[in-house]
Amino acid sequence: MRLGTRLRELRRAAGLTMEELAEASGVSSRAISDMERGHSRTPQPRTLAALATALNVSDEERRRLEEDVRALRRGGTDARPGLCEPPRSVADFIGRADELAAVRRAAADGRRGGPAPVVLVHGQAGVGKTTLVLRAAEALRGDHPSGCLYVDLRGVDAAPPSAGDVAARLLRALHIPARAVAGSDEERCAQLRAVLRERRCLLVLDNAAGEAQVRPLLPGAGAGPVLVTCRRVLSGLEGVRRLPLAPLTPEESAALLRTVADQAALPSAAGDVAEVSRLCGHLPLALRIAGTRLSTRSGWSVRHLVERLSDEDRRLAALRTGDIGVGAAFALSHAQLSGTARRVFRRLAHLPGPDFTAPLVVLVTDDDPADIMDVLEELVELGLLQTRAADRYQLHDLLRLFAGERLRGEEPEGERAAVRLGMARRLLEVTVTAGRWFEPGFGAPPPTWSGPVPLATADEAAHWLRSEAENWLGALRIAAGAGEDRLVVETAEALHWFSDTAIAWRGWYEVYGLSRRSAAALGDRRLEATHLNYFSWAASACARRLDEALAAALAARDIAVADGDHKEEAWALQYAAQSLSLEGRLEEALELLRQALRPADLADDHDGYVHLLIRMGSAQESQGHYEEALATFRQALRELTRRPVSAHQGEAARARIFVYSAYALELLGRHTEALEQTAAALSTTTARETPALTCRVHLTRGLALAGLGDHRAARAELTRVVELADGVPLYNRFFSDEATRLLASLDG
Repeated sequence: MRLGTRLRELRRAAGLTMEELAEASGVSSRAISDMERGHSRTPQPRTLAALATALNVSDEERRRLEEDVRALRRGGTDARPGLCEPPRSVADFIGRADELAAVRRAAADGRRGGPAPVVLVHGQAGVGKTTLVLRAAEALRGDHPSGCLYVDLRGVDAAPPSAGDVAARLLRALHIPARAVAGSDEERCAQLRAVLRERRCLLVLDNAAGEAQVRPLLPGAGAGPVLVTCRRVLSGLEGVRRLPLAPLTPEESAALLRTVADQAALPSAAGDVAEVSRLCGHLPLALRIAGTRLSTRSGWSVRHLVERLSDEDRRLAALRTGDIGVGAAFALSHAQLSGTARRVFRRLAHLPGPDFTAPLVVLVTDDDPADIMDVLEELVELGLLQTRAADRYQLHDLLRLFAGERLRGEEPEGERAAVRLGMARRLLEVTVTAGRWFEPGFGAPPPTWSGPVPLATADEAAHWLRSEAENWLGALRIAAGAGEDRLVVETAEALHWFSDTAIAWRGWYEVYGLSRRSAAALGDRRLEATHLNYFSWAASACARRLDEALAAALAARDIAVADGDHKEEAWALQYAAQSLSLEGRLEEALELLRQALRPADLADDHDGYVHLLIRMGSAQESQGHYEEALATFRQALRELTRRPVSAHQGEAARARIFVYSAYALELLGRHTEALEQTAAALSTTTARETPALTCRVHLTRGLALAGLGDHRAARAELTRVVELADGVPLYNRFFSDEATRLLASLDG
């Protein structure tokens, strides 16, 4: 048994800490720590005698300790190798508890027999792969009498060492005489595996180049564990436990900054520390560099660091200190890409959203979709791109900046601008086509549609619009910035009816803010009134900017009245009423809704007319006039039957009428009728799939069932409300609070 291992076991058996043993023996705790970890040369006889006396060991144990020392002096097989010593691990290691536990479990499995456990830690540059394995190796080395061997495989070098060269180095570290080392690469690797089979040794292979470099070095059964790090996934290696490493959590990032820089530990700096962590993308390398720069600049505050990192064009330059830098680390991976992959990678910087699918990449490359999939997998393999789901990819924030740098350095400005605007136009073409599934008078794409994504059904269109919202919104910004006002207005118009199915998304405020300005720039007063109305809706219903919403609606009304545009006049009055209603000015709101009925009827705006009646009933319900509200909802249902309302809007209107009527019936204490009406509501697709309506249905059912004395069923319905309310940001406080209050009353 190694001296360090035996000494540790004796100390623990005696129930002593290192500090207590140091006090009892007169040997420093640092010297004891070095001996236990195998970091020191053989101890002097007087040191060993002092430790043995303090530990009160038996004569037999004292002889064993002396034999361990003699074995070390002889340079026997248990001696710690002088070569391949692991580098110093960081003292301020933060987080990674789950990953360290996974490595410990793998090592423990190896002690039970079978093949040597191999753990591959992989991830993007700067994520802390080497730091993690060195920490794990330090914790495990005491369990491996033959020591810990470390080799940097230089996987990102232009010419990494071969497996045979690495094997020769490891054999020398294991004290195999040079004349005994085999001649060929294959034989040296086999010799290494044979030696490792007999030695319980922890092997760390850092920064691997690929499978061909690692595979021949892996020992077989009976050997100690192997820890491998690589930017690649090394999918060709079999029997390997892969441990993907992600950036730190926000809490871990802040903790790391506090350990590196004293300024970051000040309570007053907490907000700025969180912002630095975000700007560093929670990447350990970036955080350490930022913290080091902060700690070495006595005049800097964390706020000063935030300001320096906030400039996207300079952020990567700021994340460089001494001989290390985030951009340089990325460049090593980038250098290994094929020419096609480099072009695709840099053009990913054009995509505006935080994540994307392969069809969107085609919009900036014009490559074959099948080829793009292969290239994206190449980027994933090298850690330059992350997968979020089966079909979605994501660039780390700092990698996006790096891709932007490559784009500016390798493509002329005119070409960049043309590709960016072309991408925006094509992306908005898809957006318009998807949005028109919900617009009266349109529906399915024309037979000639051959876009990059399937939009064969309304469900496919809705899924695409929701999942790619940040991308098409970014494309809308690009189009607006380029003066493509007609395209901006057309896109916003196509999304108008779809927006009613996604009211909780706050992005509508920006969408209709852009289209309002574009409509005004086009000089078309009817368009201006229309998009002022859309903006008013978004400002009130989505962003709760009620003063802005009311002002926009009144401006739209003035334009519409002056131009004799009855339809936009009616909608302007309706949106003004919405703002007043949200401010609690219910009587004023109800009066504007009554005024809006006449211009809506004159304009033959049948969809809008029914919608007005539903709003009137809702306003009456909010005033506590439940019978009046029911009468208005019945009138809306009659008008829905009488008027040629579009199919999609008819379904949505019918659902709202049933849901609101059920709630009014319940508020009148008509529990059975309320339950019957909720059943009618749930027979509509809109009520089942619109979160706000679904919450109201289950709240109504909970109230009705409680009123009928069925408390068990009522609890189930109210619990469902609380579960669903998280998906309805605008209304969740009312639904959740009301359901929670009722649940408490039932339990009481």
